[in-house]
Order: sequence, then structure tokens, then C-alpha cells
Amino acid sequence: MTLVMSAAEREAYLADVHVGVLSVADGMEWGPLAIPVWYLYEPGGEVAFITGRDSRKMALVQKAGRVSLVVQDSSLPYRYASVEGPIVAIEDPAPKEDGRALAERYLGAELAAQYLESTKDVAHTMVLVRVRPERWYTRDYSKA
Repeated sequence: MTLVMSAAEREAYLADVHVGVLSVADGMEWGPLAIPVWYLYEPGGEVAFITGRDSRKMALVQKAGRVSLVVQDSSLPYRYASVEGPIVAIEDPAPKEDGRALAERYLGAELAAQYLESTKDVAHTMVLVRVRPERWYTRDYSKA
């Protein structure tokens, strides 16, 4: 018996709505930055997230050139998927349609519209980062 998710299972799991925790190296003096993010993902594709152009997160992403993202279920049965890979694109500014898709994924249409309205003055400072998943680490304890 294996607790590892199949390729189809892990991709479907990552495509579900979870708040991810993004990790990126922060040099020799500090541990990696680990920070919650909203993300977009479709099976077989790239992971995408939006962040501030001038944020610490973005500076570290550009310097490291690769990140890890983990998503998990915190209730029984526990499951998680972790992906690691290189940054393959940075779109500056983030396309409005991606910002809308991200907001609607996490907030629903009505709250997303309110959120987008309340953040419209900083939208031009946001960038979209795309990551190609290369390594996967998964567990699905419902298989036990």
C-alpha cells in the first residue's frame, strides 16, 4: 500500500481550492521565506500567483529563480501536495483577467468584485509569477 498520490490525483488535488504556502530561499543567514498565497493551477499546467512588484517575496523569487508550494488538508484524512520548480515567467503588471480569476477562485464573484474594487489603486504594482512543477511530494492518508 502506498500513501503517495498518483499523477492524476496530485494534479486534481492541487487544482482544488487551497491556500498554499509558498517557500523561497532567503540566502545563508536566514531560513526560507514561507508565506501563504492564493494560486491558480490547472492539471498539467503551471502554478501561478500574484504578488507585489516591490515585495520581499518578489525580490527573493527573482533571486532564487525557483520556489516550493505546499497545500494541505488540516482535517482527517490528512492530505498534502508539495511542488517545487523553476520560475518560467513573470508578467508585469499581472494581467487583469488573472487577478479576477484568482479573486473569484478564493472569494466568489460578489466578494471578488468588492476586493478588486478596493485594490484597484495598487493593481498596477502587482506581478504574476508562473512556476513549472518539476518535483512533487504527496501523501493521502485516506489510502491507509
